[in-house]
Amino acid sequence: MELLRSSLIPSHRAPKLTTKRHLHHRQNQLNFGIPNDSSSKNTGAAAKRCAIVNRASESGDADTAVVVEKLPPKPRLFKVFPGRPTPFGATLRDGGVNFAVYSRNATLISLCLIRLRDLPEKRVAEEISLNPLINKTGDVWHVFVKGDFEDMAYGYRVKGSFSPEDGFYFDSSKILIDPYAKAVVSRGEYGALGLDDDYWPQMASPVPSIKDEFDWEGDLPLKHPQKDLIVYEMHVRGFTRHESSDAKFPGTYRGLVEKLEHLKKIGVNCIELMPCHEFNELEYYSYNSVLGDYKMNFWGYSTVNYFSPMARYSSAGIGNYGLGAVNEFKYLVREAHKQGVEVIMDVVFNHTAEGNENGLTLSFKGIESSDFYMLAPKGEFYNYSGCGNTFNCNHPIVRQFILDSLRYWVTEMHVDGFRFDLASILTRSSSLWDAVNVYGSAVEGETMTTGTPLSCPPLVDIISNDPILRGVKLIAEAWDCGGLYQVGNFPHWGIWSEWNGKYRDVVRQFIKGTDGFSGALAECLCGSPNLYQKGGRKPWSSINFVCAHDGFTLADLVTYNNKHNSSNGEDNKDGENHNNSWNCGQEGEFVRISVKKLRSRQMRNFFLCLMVSQGVPMIYMGDEYGHTKGGNNNTYCHDNFINYFRWDKMEEASSDFFRFCSLTVNFRRECESLGLNEFPTAKRLQWHGHAPGDPDWSDSSRFVAFTLIDSAKRELYIAFNASHVAVVVALPERPGYKWEPLVDTGKPAPYDFLADDLPNREEAAQQYAHFLDNNLYPMISYSSIVLTLSLDLTS
Repeated sequence: MELLRSSLIPSHRAPKLTTKRHLHHRQNQLNFGIPNDSSSKNTGAAAKRCAIVNRASESGDADTAVVVEKLPPKPRLFKVFPGRPTPFGATLRDGGVNFAVYSRNATLISLCLIRLRDLPEKRVAEEISLNPLINKTGDVWHVFVKGDFEDMAYGYRVKGSFSPEDGFYFDSSKILIDPYAKAVVSRGEYGALGLDDDYWPQMASPVPSIKDEFDWEGDLPLKHPQKDLIVYEMHVRGFTRHESSDAKFPGTYRGLVEKLEHLKKIGVNCIELMPCHEFNELEYYSYNSVLGDYKMNFWGYSTVNYFSPMARYSSAGIGNYGLGAVNEFKYLVREAHKQGVEVIMDVVFNHTAEGNENGLTLSFKGIESSDFYMLAPKGEFYNYSGCGNTFNCNHPIVRQFILDSLRYWVTEMHVDGFRFDLASILTRSSSLWDAVNVYGSAVEGETMTTGTPLSCPPLVDIISNDPILRGVKLIAEAWDCGGLYQVGNFPHWGIWSEWNGKYRDVVRQFIKGTDGFSGALAECLCGSPNLYQKGGRKPWSSINFVCAHDGFTLADLVTYNNKHNSSNGEDNKDGENHNNSWNCGQEGEFVRISVKKLRSRQMRNFFLCLMVSQGVPMIYMGDEYGHTKGGNNNTYCHDNFINYFRWDKMEEASSDFFRFCSLTVNFRRECESLGLNEFPTAKRLQWHGHAPGDPDWSDSSRFVAFTLIDSAKRELYIAFNASHVAVVVALPERPGYKWEPLVDTGKPAPYDFLADDLPNREEAAQQYAHFLDNNLYPMISYSSIVLTLSLDLTS
């Protein structure tokens, strides 16, 4: 796609030089970009604009003299100086702006200054060519510019070899985004096409201004202990975009702030934002005949720039030249902190939006593709991400770039941590990783190639030991699309945690009644010590989840045996085929009452299991009220009701599940024993079966029960019956104390959780008094319970 009209590219023809003029031309080259004070003097200016040209005739007589008026040179809008190579990006300094960009193989770079109003037409206001003799230090090109930058954005035009077989994609017809840009501007409205229906319109970055300020009102990091986190994975736009949200600023950072109270009701103290780095939601733009709308890149896992917040998640759009989005993101973080809620960003350093060798050239590829991407010897792009390219994370330049980006979001934007998408790519060797580069000489038997997993990857090492970053939350999605699965083995330095995909799979299998998972569930309930204890890690190293953005929602997990992705327009071929789901007897939403009741129990069973497991629980947005995506487990392309949080549904009678979820979360927070810093031992935890102290770990067992000593609640008895058969369990005897019912997913709402403020609570608790008086409790099929211990005042 042609980003610039050829007519906008200046074409200069070098004049033929005599020996005498050559020295003067060389002097001008050396002084390129340096203002010449004499050029502004008027002395003799009129005379210099005129010349007498004598043209001889064929007879040798002089022809009539002709006066030629020389046009004055176009006045520069800016004063230009050599500049400094650091820091990278555009930086305010000494009454001007210093621009610095890295490119090892470029032959020429120009700084393009563009008025915001001219951006749709891709018209450049001024182009400043950087002289490699004075505007380049090492591999860094730089220039210092003074002038009026009001309403001005910038980008780079980079010239060099276009030879994909060598990994070079230089194309001077394109204006590229600065990798270190702090904002990106193009379209102001989400989903709106650019000029001439262009869905990849020209993008640029605002020149920083001294006016860019934000009042943090004394904001400081919350620093919640990781063991105490309740994480809520959410989508900024999807959370308030539906009309039922009644948000004043729907689909934006400000809209999210309007609904923070909802998160507080649940008990959430940490939100994990799906990608908020600048991306193009129109990347997959195409008509979807199934729904009669257009496919979008809704999830945002396709980064354009790693320093810029997504502008179209801002109510300001590209207001204040894109810097309005920066301040609005800061506003979100500040207000979340006021509510005691930390903010974690989902970051995608495994690939970018530029695709493979046939993809786009937006920034990294046109600046230095051979360093920013993993390339094969003939220039092909390695694809460990499954998205066309792989960011060359352990290359020294890229490593520093990622470190700078993370530091920026912590220090300038006040975020509390990061979840790294496909983080196993962060552990793969770079295209420089061979014996000669690493050790200085060849090593016998050395067979390491680009992408080989490293036991001590430099990037993870430097992040883990960085004085700023080691103090924030660091979460790895410990796998990638190249088959590298590192759950339990991700390099951690004692501070990284992981999305525990094994927890998800085991819990799904057990709760739906699959044989052979009782022992594995016990490991999950203890924080997966089988994965993390040997490496010296803690229960909080495990981020436990049953559902996430990728896959079935909790409601769909108990409603569908198979994926139903036809609305994606890909013939149901996309998405995961193995979901470990169970429809409870009938496929789809329109089923018998008995099936609906079973589904309701199963949703509660899953949620309760998540909340009583050691480790850090993560809830997916909408699961707290039973959001359905109609069985679609890959909703990446839908900017519609499929992905929108339905506030109207949450308010309906079926939101009894919301009550259950919020009560269960807050119960967990009240219990000292449900967020341990160490793995539980026999001094605190005992396993039981249908009889006390007699657990059944056989392959046919579908029952797991345990007691847990708790300093706040004395002791808890928790049991899961994943069998289709009801049981009566014998409870451990505690002389002088009695067991009291609290949670029973087999009971209808609101008696599924006997909260203190429940009307007729005492009467409801007395229903099973005759069982409890004999240390017994009945459990129906597919149900779970929590009992607490209290003093027996009758004994």
